[in-house]
Amino acid sequence: MRIKHSKYKNTGLIFELLVKQIAADTLSKKDSSAVSLIKKYFTGKTSLTREFKLYEFILKNRGVSQMKAENIVSTIIEVSRKIDTVALKKLKYNLIKEIKDNYNVEEFFAIKVRDYKPLAALYCLLEAQNALDVINPDILVSNKVTILEHLTSAPQSEEAAKDTLIEEYSKYDKDLKLLTFKILLEKFNSNYKSLLPEQKSILREFITSVSSNTRLRNIVNEELTKVATAVKELKNNVKDEVVKIKLEEVYKSIKPLSKIEKISDNHLVNLMQYYELINELKSL
Repeated sequence: MRIKHSKYKNTGLIFELLVKQIAADTLSKKDSSAVSLIKKYFTGKTSLTREFKLYEFILKNRGVSQMKAENIVSTIIEVSRKIDTVALKKLKYNLIKEIKDNYNVEEFFAIKVRDYKPLAALYCLLEAQNALDVINPDILVSNKVTILEHLTSAPQSEEAAKDTLIEEYSKYDKDLKLLTFKILLEKFNSNYKSLLPEQKSILREFITSVSSNTRLRNIVNEELTKVATAVKELKNNVKDEVVKIKLEEVYKSIKPLSKIEKISDNHLVNLMQYYELINELKSL
C-alpha cells in the first residue's frame, strides 16, 4: 500500500495556506475569513490543534544536529499515536467545508508554500501510523529522509533512515519484536523468494493484523487446524515407522491458542516450520 499525500487533509499545509490567504486578503484590502478560521480551528486543545503542533515543530526546527533530528521525528511519531483520529477527521472535514464556503478551493490550494516537501512528507509519515494495510517501506524511508534533510539541512542516508524506522515501528507490539517489520522492509526480496505461498500468506497476516491480537489469534488457530489435519493425513500415509512416530509427536504438539494467549514471533516461526515440514513430506 502506498500513502498518497492529500492537500485537503494536511493540517500543517492548510495552516500555511490560511496564513498566505490572510496576506493576500490584506493586500486586496478586504476582510479575511482566514483569520476567523485560524482562530476557530487552530487554537485550544483540540485534536486538530495537537496535530498542527507536530507540523509546526518540524517547520520551526532547522539546522539541528542529526541526533536531535532523529529525536524530533521519534517524538512526533510517538505523540501522533495518542491523537483522537475520529475527532481529528471530523474537524478536518468541517474546516475544509468552511474553506470551500469562503474561497475558491482550487485557487486556495494552488497557492505555493515554501516548505511543501517536509509538510507532505510528515503527512505521509503520520498517515502510516493509522494505516491497517501493509505500507510500502520505500515510501516510509523516503518521507523520513525528506524530514531529516529539512531538520538538519544535510543529505541523509536511506539505509540509516531504514534502520531507525525498524526501531520505531517495532514499538507497535512488543510481542512481535522486530521480526514482522524487518520482513516488511525487505518486501519479500531475494532473501525471501523461496517462501511457500502459505508462508507468505501468514507473514502478510502478521504484518497487517499487528494491531488486532484477536483477529491474528483466530487466523493462527485456523492455520493450526489446517496444519494438524495435514500432518495427520501424512502420518497415515508414511511407511517409515520412525518418521510416523515423529509425526505423531508433532501432531500432538499442535494445540490451538487460548483466548488470553498473546501472539508472539514464536507462533509465526512455528507455523513457518510446520509449512516447511508438510511441503517436504509431500515431496517424498
